[in-house]
Amino acid sequence: MSILYIRLPSHVAAEGLQPGMPLYCHYALATAGGAVEREGVAALSELAEPVKRAQRVVLLLAAGDVTLLRVKMPPLSGAKLRAALPNLVEDRLMSDPDECVVVAGEMHGGMRTVAVVNRGWLELLARTLQSLGARSVSAIPAQLCLPLHGDSATAAVSEHGTDADIAVRLAEQDGIGLSIVADQPESLAFEAMQSLAAVVPAAPIVLYVPQPRVRDYQESMHIAPTLEQRIMLHADTWQRWVAGAGKAGVDLMTGLGASAGPKFDWKPWRWPLLIGAALLLVNVVGLNVDWLRLKREEAALNNGMVQTYRSAFPKDPVVIDPLAQLRQKIAGAQRGSGQLAPDDFVALSAALGEAWAGTGQGTPPIAGLEYRDRVLTVKLKSGASAPVDQLNSALASRGLSINESSAGVWQIRRSK
Repeated sequence: MSILYIRLPSHVAAEGLQPGMPLYCHYALATAGGAVEREGVAALSELAEPVKRAQRVVLLLAAGDVTLLRVKMPPLSGAKLRAALPNLVEDRLMSDPDECVVVAGEMHGGMRTVAVVNRGWLELLARTLQSLGARSVSAIPAQLCLPLHGDSATAAVSEHGTDADIAVRLAEQDGIGLSIVADQPESLAFEAMQSLAAVVPAAPIVLYVPQPRVRDYQESMHIAPTLEQRIMLHADTWQRWVAGAGKAGVDLMTGLGASAGPKFDWKPWRWPLLIGAALLLVNVVGLNVDWLRLKREEAALNNGMVQTYRSAFPKDPVVIDPLAQLRQKIAGAQRGSGQLAPDDFVALSAALGEAWAGTGQGTPPIAGLEYRDRVLTVKLKSGASAPVDQLNSALASRGLSINESSAGVWQIRRSK
């Protein structure tokens, strides 16, 4: 799984671009374990290929775009916390809270870290990345990605021509951002360090600068010996940002709600879904055609049986179930002519006697007989036993069956 990290210039710098000018940013494509596979500088609109390839896109917002506040608040959670946040920070913001995305971080020492960013800028970034094919987008303040060095402040410079964005981490939950605009590219390094020293007047500073610019910053430090005493220079690397992004603890995209959440990519499933829908439609149509054909056959067969029954028994006014009525007529005719039906009492009793005689067991131990609903119930004497399997075989040859409903009680009926 790949993760795409993008370090953006400040919102103010982006607003200064002319219409149609690309927004250049530093990016790195890394594995889930933090190994950097590719890095470079490109316009945001040109990152469609790595954006589609990455499972997740992590935006490192310029520190100057994100305001970090330490707010004391009651132990709220979930929807109540999100509803209360704008009111809790309103008096500490210079803009309307409705124009900002306000997201709360973790609680530390009874205070909660709150990150604030311009809503319009964040929504624009989210829409841009989603149009490029991003599946999941996170936005993290750059100052919270910097490592901590004891009592020293940590800073990192990101240069954009004659402009520079400086992220400063003052403590575990505190950080600020600076935007530097130099008159000449040669003076950018000195002005950046001077501004940094003014913002952090007392503590030592660990400063990360772009790899190709380390020598320029070292030479600029000689101009002011106090800078050389307070600032420790290091070359910046993407591994440091990747490691810090996983520990930031604040995702500003959550403040946009579902609109910035992961989007399911339907494009790879378009043809399988169309083929599945077509197969489903063919099967539904085929089943309905087959059902209509069977329905017509049933109606034709039923009409044929009704006509046959009416021709045989024209005096019957109502024909509901011709097959059952015909069986009743045949059984009645047989009884009227003196023939016994296979499930009459006499027929069932005679069949039981013949079957028992075939077992060679002597006199059957029968305590009583009961005939009801064309079923002969036989009750055996207490403690008597009988060869049920032999009787069942003998009765089956006569179209009858025997079931033992309870101990010593048999039920003999016509087999269906």
